[in-house]
Amino acid sequence: MEHAHIWRALDALAARHRLTASGLARAAGLDPTTFNKSKRLSPEGKPRWPSSESVTRALEAVGADYEDFAVLVSGSSRAAGRAIPGLPLRDDPDLRFDENGLPIAASDTLRFPGLPDDHIFAFELIDASAEPVFRAGDIVVVQPTAAVRRGDRVVARFRNGGMAVRRVGARTDQNIELAPLDPAQEATRFSAKDVEWVARIVWASQ
Repeated sequence: MEHAHIWRALDALAARHRLTASGLARAAGLDPTTFNKSKRLSPEGKPRWPSSESVTRALEAVGADYEDFAVLVSGSSRAAGRAIPGLPLRDDPDLRFDENGLPIAASDTLRFPGLPDDHIFAFELIDASAEPVFRAGDIVVVQPTAAVRRGDRVVARFRNGGMAVRRVGARTDQNIELAPLDPAQEATRFSAKDVEWVARIVWASQ
């Protein structure tokens, strides 16, 4: 891993989310100059590395994780341009998923430049229910095999056929707390038997 690879990955992360380096830093709550090119070398010309805290905050700001960042650091193209299943996020009682959590007979696909895992698919958000984090028309890519932790943004599929973008709260074997992404709205506790699955959002086209 080289100094230039880390900064290249941060630039790529910003570009993926339609941000400048300064915009990414600002979104992460950092000084806007944190990721600027002028900060990448000391006055003596020695390489400066971004702190692990600043990288973590940048990833959290755009809903990415270290798996995403590792792909950007490596410059890997294994998953670049790969077609993955895509479907609109809406209540659809006829939508079926296989044993791996992937949609059956998705009619559309899109090109995805991220994770090299085959177990991913995408949703297009068709309304404003995930605001203020996501907007109608945004694409979110989910990975059913990814571990889900408290605070993660997920797509939840309910036994009644409904689906929604939520943030995971407290979770036990019996219950799961799912909160709207709007902090003004309260979380709802569901019985685990009423939730078919939750899949972590690993990428978004913001």
